[in-house]
Amino acid sequence: MLYNFLVKIVNPFLTLINGRAKIYNRENLPEGNYIIVAPHRTWMDPVLIALAVWPKKFSFMAKKELFTNPLAGKFLRALNAYPVDRKNPGPSAIKTPVKFLRNGNLSTIIFPSGSRYSAKLKGGATLIAKLANVPLVPTVYQGPLSFGKLFSRKPRQIAFGKPIMIDRKKRLNEEYQAELEKQMQDAFDELDKQIDPNFKYVMPPKPKDDDF
Repeated sequence: MLYNFLVKIVNPFLTLINGRAKIYNRENLPEGNYIIVAPHRTWMDPVLIALAVWPKKFSFMAKKELFTNPLAGKFLRALNAYPVDRKNPGPSAIKTPVKFLRNGNLSTIIFPSGSRYSAKLKGGATLIAKLANVPLVPTVYQGPLSFGKLFSRKPRQIAFGKPIMIDRKKRLNEEYQAELEKQMQDAFDELDKQIDPNFKYVMPPKPKDDDF
């Protein structure tokens, strides 16, 4: 209920201040549940990507510290967010999204690098996809990287790649993981070039307290 309500407020507001988002390759989105995998470039990209695929709904990982306030925690859970200990992720970091993907109509968004301040891909998304038996959909966002810059009218642009299926018969060993990571990175590079052949993402310096 809250999810639907906020979409109907946030989407028109973003269109008012920034224009309509440009969406590429929406036909690549599969039916059923899937995992969006994307480079993490701004604290806004989970919201912007989720809006781009509406009315499909998503669950989200969020760092556990955001749930310490009971009111904030209740609000986040109403938006299908669930807490994850980023420093010491336990089994729930895998089990919770797998449960959502298997047992409901919620897909999920995962940033394989885990942070806006890293380009190295990690293996959580591939393991979740294998256990839930859903595809990975490579996605990239280009556009304003802060709320204030949305008013510059520089367009929000999001491109979806072709789904990557995990072979459930193959062991997710180091070699296969590296193969999947290469597929994801190649897809990210291709999608970035599709939107803008001259695009180059400049990673921001990592702050002492990485909030997102």
